[in-house]
Amino acid sequence: MTAEETVMSGYAAFGTGDMETLGKLYHPACKTTFHGDHALGGEYIGFQDLLMHMFAKLNDAWPGFSLGVDKVVSDDNNVCVFCTITADGGLSGKGVHSFVVEDGLEVSFDLYWDSAYWAKHSKI
Repeated sequence: MTAEETVMSGYAAFGTGDMETLGKLYHPACKTTFHGDHALGGEYIGFQDLLMHMFAKLNDAWPGFSLGVDKVVSDDNNVCVFCTITADGGLSGKGVHSFVVEDGLEVSFDLYWDSAYWAKHSKI
């Protein structure tokens, strides 16, 4: 699989709630950085840390959280995904997810968005 195919298969798994498949795409030491000053911001190491301390809380922070892919730009190891993020109450914004993929596994994942806007509307 190409780096882009690896990342996009992760979005497909996330979209269906298939965390087992998603977890298999992450290197055990994958560093995820959710940039911004809000309840879920920070660094997560490995998929279980990300799953338990960020993904599991998304709907608590922003009920009705949903993510749509607008555009993907990639090369051999780097994938940038331009997203639209929405949640209940009319919340909506744009974000960019940046991945590095090596040997078929995601080794880093950075999430960028308007953190002040989302922090203001967080339920946690």
